[in-house]
Parts: sequence; C-alpha cells; structure tokens
Amino acid sequence: MFEKEYDVIVVGAGHAGCEAAAAAANMGSKVLLVTMNLQTIGQMSCNPAMGGIAKGQIVREIDALGGYSGIVSDKSAIQFKMLNKSKGPAMWSPRTQNDRMRFAEEWRMALENTPNVDFYQEMVSSLVVKNNKVIGVTTSLGLSIYAKSVILTNGTFLNGLIHIGDKQLGGGRAGEKAATGITEQLLGLGFESGRMKTGTPPRVDGRSLDYSKMIPQPGDEHPEKFSYSPTKKLNYQRECHMSHTSALVHDLLREGFDRSPMFNGRIKSLGPRYCPSIEDKINRFADKDSHQLFVEPEGWDTVEVYVNGFSTSLPEDVQFKALRSVVGFENVKFFRPGYAIEYDYFPPTQLKHTLETKLVSNLYFAGQINGTTGYEEAASQGLIAGINAHQKINEKEDVILKRDEAYIGVLIDDLITKGTEEPYRMFTSRAEYRTLLRQDNADLRLTPKGFAIGLARQDRLARMEEKLEKSEKFIQFFKDTSVLPDAINPILEDVNSAIVSQSDKMFKSFSRPNVTMEHMLSLPEVANFVKENDLNSEVLEQAEVQIKYAGYIAKEKNNADKLHRLENVKIPTDFDYAKLKSLSTEARQKLAKIQPVTISQASRISGVSPSDISVLLVFLGR
Repeated sequence: MFEKEYDVIVVGAGHAGCEAAAAAANMGSKVLLVTMNLQTIGQMSCNPAMGGIAKGQIVREIDALGGYSGIVSDKSAIQFKMLNKSKGPAMWSPRTQNDRMRFAEEWRMALENTPNVDFYQEMVSSLVVKNNKVIGVTTSLGLSIYAKSVILTNGTFLNGLIHIGDKQLGGGRAGEKAATGITEQLLGLGFESGRMKTGTPPRVDGRSLDYSKMIPQPGDEHPEKFSYSPTKKLNYQRECHMSHTSALVHDLLREGFDRSPMFNGRIKSLGPRYCPSIEDKINRFADKDSHQLFVEPEGWDTVEVYVNGFSTSLPEDVQFKALRSVVGFENVKFFRPGYAIEYDYFPPTQLKHTLETKLVSNLYFAGQINGTTGYEEAASQGLIAGINAHQKINEKEDVILKRDEAYIGVLIDDLITKGTEEPYRMFTSRAEYRTLLRQDNADLRLTPKGFAIGLARQDRLARMEEKLEKSEKFIQFFKDTSVLPDAINPILEDVNSAIVSQSDKMFKSFSRPNVTMEHMLSLPEVANFVKENDLNSEVLEQAEVQIKYAGYIAKEKNNADKLHRLENVKIPTDFDYAKLKSLSTEARQKLAKIQPVTISQASRISGVSPSDISVLLVFLGR
C-alpha cells in the first residue's frame, strides 16, 4: 500500500501539517501526509481569518520562504485589512477574512498538485522507535509505515476533550474523534506532557441577524494581499459587522457560571490569555459593562456566521439566551454552540531550534503540540519542521532563523528557550527587533534563504531582487536630488513643519514627520522618476519606510550585531553546568534542562542572570 520507506511522514493535516508536507516535498523529499479525515485538510477550526497583529508578518514570512499559507489566504480571501496603519510601519499587520470552505479546498488542491506528496486517511496510534530514533508510524489498523523522519502536528486532537456546560465529549474538533495512543507512548519514552485548553464561539445563521442595528466593518478601500507571488487582489469584498455585549448579556451569562466547566473545576488547564472566553472576560474585567463582538461571514455565499469575541464553554441554553440579548441578535438561530476543548501538549523546551526532539532523533513537533495557539504560529512551525526534516535526512545544514531575521525566529526561540505554560500567541511586542521585522520587507529578509535551500523558486527570487534594486535606486534618487524652497515649503506648511530658506536634499525633507510619499509624489521630478522607472506600490512603500525610519533601522541593526557576537559563542554539547559552582542554583538547573546551544540563547533563559552569563564566558575563555 505504501512506499517501502518515505523520507518524511507528517501526522495531521492542519496548518502545521500542510506546510510541513509542502515544504519537505517541494525540497525533494518523498512525503506521506496521514490524517484522520481527508475532507478536513487545511480546516479553519476556529475563526475564518488569517493574519492580524504580528500574525500577518508571519504569513508574509512563510510566503517569502516559499510556503503556501499566503497564496491559499489570497485565493480564498473575502476581505483584506491592514491593521495598525495609524502607528509606525513596524506595527502594520495584514489580515484577511476568508471563505472557510475555499480555504480548505485551496490547501487540498495545492497539496494534490505538489509532486512527492502521498495521502492516507487513518489515525496514527504510535511511533516506531528504534535505538532512540524514529523510523516510522503505526496506524490504528495495525499498519506500520516506515520513514526516515516523522513530524507530529496533532493540533488539539491528542486525548482531546470537548466541554459544553456540564457535558463532556471526547473529540479533537466538533464532530471529529480524538487521537489516542501517542501521548502515552511519548511519556514512556521520557517526554513531559501537559494539558491546555482553547475555545470557539457559536456559529449562527446570518439570515436571522439584523445587520441594520450593527456597525459595518468594511475592508480597506485599496486592498493589498499576503503573497509576494502574482496572486490577485480583491476587486470587491464582504463586510463584517460589529455589535456589543451589555450588562444584561453579562447577567444572563453569569446565571450559567455554576455550570461552567471553567469555574466548577472540570477544566483545570490554562487557555489563551489574549483570546479569553466571554465568561473569562466578564470575570476578569468585572468593571466593564460591554465587550466588542465582531460578526464575521464564513464565506462568499454561505449564511453561516462566526461570532468573534463570544468564545464560550457555557451550557448551550445559556449561550443562546444571552446571545439573543445582543443588539442585532434578537432572533438569532444557532448552527452550533460554542465549546472549549482540552488537549495534550508537550513543553517545547524538549525541542531543538530545528523543532527536532532532544530525546528521539528525527522526530519533529510542530503547532499546538508545542503549546502555541493560532493558525499562523502553527503554519510557521510546520514549515520549519518540514524544512529541517528534509535537511537532516539529506545531511544538509540546519535552517534556524534568528530573532532579528524573522518573527518565526522569535516564536521558535521563545518556545525552545523559555517554554510556555499557557497557549503562546505572537505579538509585535515579543520581537525586540520589530523595526527590522516588518510585513513589507519579509521577502527581502527571507526569499534569498528560501531560494538557497531549494524551497523558494527562481521567479520569486527575481521579483525580490527587482523590488530591492528599484527601492535602492529610488532612495538614492532622494539622496541625490535637491528641492527648492518654493517647491517643498507648501508641503511643509501643509503638515505644520518649519519651512526652509534654501534648497536641500529631498531625503532630508522626506524624513520629516507627517511628510508622506503622497506629498512627495506631488513634486514633478518625483512623479516623473516613478513613471519612468515603473515603480509599483510595493517599491514606493519600501522606499518610504527606509527613508523615514532610517535612524531606527540603523540602531536596531547595531543592536542585532551585538547579539550575533554572543550567538557565535557556542556551548559544548552536554556541558556539565554542575561543576560551575559560581553559577546560581537556579541557573545551573535551568541551563542543564534547556541545554542552550549558544551564550546568546543562555542569556534569554528565565532565571539566568547577567552574572551567570559572565561566569560562562569566563569559563569558555571569552
């Protein structure tokens, strides 16, 4: 039934599994994607959207490396928004609303059209491990399938337990059974595991809602897209809407708190801090009488609606009664109630930066099994796991993104170095070099890397190089070209900036606060340069950011260079920290557990102080 031996077996076909399978296959590995249901490949289990704050940067990074998430998102988008445009460009984050069914269909088609990918529908119940090395998997039917490496991307399915009020159902997602066997085997192999929870809101019938009472939430007037490849931008978009809870809604929800699994002790695990359930929000923010609800269509043609902000595990009758008291929801009909789900995860400090496990060679974990939450975080881990599985079995160099190279690098380093006891979600604030890690330059940062490992294609590299060349040429134009006071002063007056009395370089004028590219394009010589050199919106945006934030960018690059010096100080494998009595007890324990690869990584471990780092440097002769 199968190849004699696959290069990579990917277990699970969610966002992590899809990216892992695509990456390894596109690099040349023979891949088997095993899932319990082939009809739910690429399923959006929760909200029908991709991107958002920091998450949009991750999608762009996946795309720049040669992954599929950006392309799939563009092809299934029904709305596009660039978030945080009122702030600096380091905070701008793209987001799409997506057609849930088309998203899954596009993923399925993308994988079916990827050479080297085979599919099989069944539950993987255990791994085949020999001499601390994984060599395959065993299915629930007792079939053994062999491979050089295995990537586990089980999502919320490992011993998944669904909670709706005082009802409990075994399952990894509504209507789908849980996966059993793997956790127990991994514990027997010496792994540590824990439990986490997440939740989802009710899905309702859009025909039963009164949108005239809600606040419209349209997409951008000039929508962009995720992918740097030539996917199409949206010509028209579907509106979302916004409503609010009220004190009455909160009182009705409180009536069910004694039956809430979150409050009566049935759920003991931690949920995502930054995406709490509605009952958690009411409890934690008792002073607030209202919370926003975003009413999001699930696709172009379906009437199914996702009620973002109303995630809950309260009894279904309490959910229904409370939601009917929300403005615009007076006659709401449910498609299905919200629920919470508990599942097994494995603390990610048990992994290397490649996402290979430390205990079992050639075994990789990606996605929610590592304690993360979110499609984008999962997809990026799947991509890196797929890349490194291919690299290792072909005896090629590991691919590890640094913290100043990508949000993906920040995400994985945080997980490996600090671990997590609650579902980890990416934010711009987690990245100390976020001015370097913008959504507009992900291709400039990562496409050369993707091309070098054989993932990003030549046409992607050519587009990136053209963008870079045109951007640098345009920036140089501003540095070389002078502007007369009569030409620039009307612009400066318009933005309440001090006028000039003599000509100066355009670069200097453009660097002033509130002076935009639109202002500069009103100058005939700038407009002519743009036209003559056929500069598109991406080049204009890149040039504007580089000019206006030149000082900040230079400062962060300098700080990153200092970090790299510590990255170059390697710590020997299996280093005996116990013999360094000058280290604090906590540092010895944490360093021995995490086994950092470099001094830089060691410095980021919670409980390791600067003085501990000095002791290590002295001992290593630095």
